[in-house]
Amino acid sequence: EAQLVESGGGMVQPGGSLRLSCAASGFTFSSFDMNWVRQASGKDHELVSTIDAAGESVCYADFANGRFTVSRDNAENMLYIQMNGLKFEDTALYFCVISNNSDPLSWGQGTQVTVAS
Repeated sequence: EAQLVESGGGMVQPGGSLRLSCAASGFTFSSFDMNWVRQASGKDHELVSTIDAAGESVCYADFANGRFTVSRDNAENMLYIQMNGLKFEDTALYFCVISNNSDPLSWGQGTQVTVAS
């Protein structure tokens, strides 16, 4: 079964940076578009980005506004998001998700990003 394990979260000051990683297994990673999704405490899930299967095209939510960069390494079944210029409102649990998987109950544990001074 598909498994996605996020890592790299932590606490940073406003304006700081984090690089999150997602290790994929149990499916043909290179065949699927991938999303980053986040959820702030008590709030709805929010799509951060989508990258196509080949890593040739990325779409970002407006709030990223050039601050985030998504990449993938299909040879190693890895997905990344580089987050710069972090803001308080970026505080959330971040998930990597197969793009066609809209059921949060099937997602992994995510990795927590906390932006605080």
